[in-house]
Amino acid sequence: QVQLVESGGGLVQAGGSLRLSCAASGGTFSGYTMGWFRQAPGKEREFIATVSRNGGVINYAASVQGRFTISRDNAKSTLHLQMNSLKPEDTAVYYCAADTRSGAYYTETRPYEYDYWGQGTQVTVFS
Repeated sequence: QVQLVESGGGLVQAGGSLRLSCAASGGTFSGYTMGWFRQAPGKEREFIATVSRNGGVINYAASVQGRFTISRDNAKSTLHLQMNSLKPEDTAVYYCAADTRSGAYYTETRPYEYDYWGQGTQVTVFS
């Protein structure tokens, strides 16, 4: 059983930055494709970024391309999301997720393909 715990959310002014972290335990972190998603009130869960097992393949949603950076540290079983130039529309609960069935160089944008999810961390951006 894989456990994922997000941290680093908070309240930030537009234009500011936050760094989210996701600590994984209970499994083999380096064997999973990892992703970040977010969900705003009244909206569906939205793909943000995904990274392959070894960190070599990365994909971003168009809405965050150039502003957000996903990274992973397999030695520490940790996933990160550096968020810069934040906008009010980035306000949401942010979730990390693990896809345990993917191939080595695979990334995944579809939330239903992920097996494990964290509890989420709130990010609020005010103008």
